[in-house]
Amino acid sequence: MTARIFGIETEFGVNATFRGTSRLSPEEVARHLFRKVVAWGRSSNVFLVNGSRLYLDVGSHPEYATAECTDLLDLVAHDKAGELIVQDLADDAEARLAEEGFDATIYVLKNNVDSRGNSYGSHENYLIARTPRLERVTDTLVPFLVTRQLMTGAGRLHVVGERATYLVSQRADHMWEGLSSATTRSRPIINTRDEPHADPGRYRRLHVIVGDSTMSQTTTLMRMGTTDLVLRVLEAGTRVPDLALANPVQAIRDVSRDQTGRLSIPLASGRTITALGMQHTLLDLAARHAQGAGLADVSPHREVLELWERTLQAVETGDLSLVDTEIEWVMKKKLLDGYAAKHGLAPHDERLQQLDLAWHDVHPTRGLMPILQRSGAARTLVDEQRVRRAMEEPPATRAKLRGDFVRAAQEHRRDFSVDWVHLKLNDEAQRTVVCKDPFASVDQRVEELLAHIRAGR
Repeated sequence: MTARIFGIETEFGVNATFRGTSRLSPEEVARHLFRKVVAWGRSSNVFLVNGSRLYLDVGSHPEYATAECTDLLDLVAHDKAGELIVQDLADDAEARLAEEGFDATIYVLKNNVDSRGNSYGSHENYLIARTPRLERVTDTLVPFLVTRQLMTGAGRLHVVGERATYLVSQRADHMWEGLSSATTRSRPIINTRDEPHADPGRYRRLHVIVGDSTMSQTTTLMRMGTTDLVLRVLEAGTRVPDLALANPVQAIRDVSRDQTGRLSIPLASGRTITALGMQHTLLDLAARHAQGAGLADVSPHREVLELWERTLQAVETGDLSLVDTEIEWVMKKKLLDGYAAKHGLAPHDERLQQLDLAWHDVHPTRGLMPILQRSGAARTLVDEQRVRRAMEEPPATRAKLRGDFVRAAQEHRRDFSVDWVHLKLNDEAQRTVVCKDPFASVDQRVEELLAHIRAGR
C-alpha cells in the first residue's frame, strides 16, 4: 500500500492517593473520571470532535483510541493528545471529589502492568490490503515483533523479593500466543479478529497487541514506523528468509531479559538466530525496499531507518548513549541507574520502583517525560502546540468527517450515534451515512447531513 491508515489504542492505569480517612475504590475513582463524559455523552463510550474514541474499558481502565492517521507524526501528536485528554478528566474528577469532601490526587499512568501483576495494553492498528493468506504477513511479522522490543520497549524494573531484573519490555511477560482472535483470555502477539472498520472486500485491519505503551515520542514513531516498513516489504512480495520461531512466547520473554540482543533464539527450522540478527536481517530488507520505492530519503521513513540502525549499533556495542534520548527502555534505565548510584540504592529499593512508576505519569508538569523533554534529555518530534491542536482537530482522513459531525451535532443539540464507520442522527428520519473509506476526508453525503443539522431541520 502506498498510503496506510494507522491508529493506537491505549489503556491507561489510574491510581489515587487520599489524604484523610475517606477513601474510594479504583472502580469508584474511574467512574468519577468519566462523570464529565457521561454528562454530555450519556455514555462512558464516546467519540470526540478530533475523531478519536474515549471509553471506560474492562477493569476500570480509561481507553483512548486515536483517530485514523495516514501521517506518522500526526499519529504521534494524536497519541500524546490522548494523554492530555485523559489527564483533563483526572483534573476534573479531583475538583469534583474535593467538592464531595475527598482530598485526593489522581494519577493517570501510561504503562502496562499494575502492582498486582495485571496487564493492560497499547494496541496498534495497521490497514492492510485483504489477501487470501494472512500468514504471508504474520509468518514474518511475529518474529519481527518478538525482537522489535530492542527499539520499542518501555522498560520495567521487575522486583520479586530482593531480586530485581530490568526488563526491556513491559508486555513481554504477559503474552501467551503468537496468533489468536482473543485479546484478554490468551493475549496473543497479533489479534486475528477480522474487524476492518472499512470495506471488508478491500481491507483488513492488522491488530497488534504486543506493544508497550510509550511515553517517548521517538519510541512511538519506532513502534509504528518500523512495523510499517516491514509490512511494505511483505506487501511488495519480497522474498524473506524463514524466520519462524520455535516458541514465540518463550522467545519474547527471553529477549526482554537480554539487553545485549545476543541470546540464541531457536527457530522452527532447527536453526538459531539472535534478536540482533533478526532485526539486522529485516532492517536490511526494509532499507533496500525503501530505497527502491523512493522512501529512504523521505521523512519520517528516513528518520525511522536511521534510528533503527543506530539502536542496533547501540545494543551491539553496549554503547547505549547512542540512543539515550530516543529509545524508551534505554532512557528509563539511564534514569534509574543514575538515581541508584547517586543515592546508593540496592536494585530492589522501593524508591526505584516508585521512580519506575512515576515515569509513566502523563501529567504535563509533574510527569518525568515532560521534565526530560524540557531539559533536552528526551528528543521530541512534535511540539506542544501541535499536540494541543490534535485535541480538537481531526486528521485529514475519515476522522474529519466524524469529528465535524460530532461537533455540529453537539453545537446544535442533536441526538446522534457514531462509530468508526457510521454517522447517524437519531431523529424521525434516522438519517445515516456509512463511511467505508478510511482515507476519505470529503464526502458529499456528510456535507448534506451537516447542512441539515445547521439548518435545524
